Amino acid sequence: MVDQFQHPDYYLLDELLSEEHKMIRDATRDWVKRSVSPIIEDFAQRAAFPEHLVKEMGEVGLFGPYIPEEYGGAGLDHISYGLMMQEVERGDSGIRSTCSVQSSLVMFPIYAFGSPEQKKKFLPKLATGEYLGSFGLTEPNFGSNPGGMTTNFVEDGENIILNGAKMWISNSPFCDIAVVWAKNEAGRIKGVIVERGMEGFTTPETHNKWSLRASSTGELVFDNLRVPKSNILPGRDGLGAPLSCLDSARFGIAWGALGAAMDCYDTALRYSKERIQFGKPIAAFQLQQKKLAEMITEITKAQLLTWRLGHLKNEGRATSAQISMAKRNNVEIALKVAREARQMLGGMGITGDFSIMRHMMNLESVVTYEGTHDIHLLITGLDITGENAFV
Repeated sequence: MVDQFQHPDYYLLDELLSEEHKMIRDATRDWVKRSVSPIIEDFAQRAAFPEHLVKEMGEVGLFGPYIPEEYGGAGLDHISYGLMMQEVERGDSGIRSTCSVQSSLVMFPIYAFGSPEQKKKFLPKLATGEYLGSFGLTEPNFGSNPGGMTTNFVEDGENIILNGAKMWISNSPFCDIAVVWAKNEAGRIKGVIVERGMEGFTTPETHNKWSLRASSTGELVFDNLRVPKSNILPGRDGLGAPLSCLDSARFGIAWGALGAAMDCYDTALRYSKERIQFGKPIAAFQLQQKKLAEMITEITKAQLLTWRLGHLKNEGRATSAQISMAKRNNVEIALKVAREARQMLGGMGITGDFSIMRHMMNLESVVTYEGTHDIHLLITGLDITGENAFV
């Protein structure tokens, strides 16, 4: 399948981007067109993870681009990171999930909360893709309420003994390390770096997914797992630590979901001009124009939302609630755009000849992970009213 994508820019937003931003975006887009688009439908149909792309993602700088160069990152700003995630998810949400987990949920906590030794040991190999990481927070019985986690550890000399399980973990079957959040004997949540090969650490794969089929999902299981105390992240503990990682991931998702929406819109627009019914292109019919006009309107609003959020993030002023709003809004509009675009393509819309149905199925996961659609609504509600609806 030839990737003919042209990004919509109805409000001339490219004029708000620096030349460096556009260069980074275009380079990422070229990589997606070259390495992702030609293979992704096949891998999604087979529910297989294109593991060979991990090293490529490292080579083109998709892992931890905002991490300083001394630790293997590119030292870029957050708008650059957002644009990269937009382009990668334009290719596939599952591939963007791999990038998000590696950058925001593994490299970020090690950089922000890790010891100098931990940073030097893990970050450069994560940046190149030599190491693939995963992030263990969600448990079988605790998703939207992560503070209720039961995964725990006790001290044993120079080690800790870790027990418990995490589920719905991207990258887990292939991961070399996992940043795991667990409670100590006092009930305080700590971050622990678990390494592949440690006895008692297994990563069973999750099968039978209808969504994110080209992404690797599984569990992290700890059975009396002995971990050196030197693998505990010393810089921060408590629930706020993993939640700050989720802020970084949600920021990337807000941009990424927009990329999926843009791809669906672009596909539907091109198809509507080529598909002839009743003697003229279906783009000439009022109902099809209504769909396309509403799509580009919502995409344009989401582009403005992410651009402003990116500037706030660069200035250190983006709040968790602002990030939640962008994640919730942009995934919602992406789902709506995908569903309308699918209808415009009729029966062809459900086939792998086009990307729309794959995007639609993927977005059903994106609307749930990193905070569900409803949870993000309550975060906004708490922020504007001061009343906590969670308890």
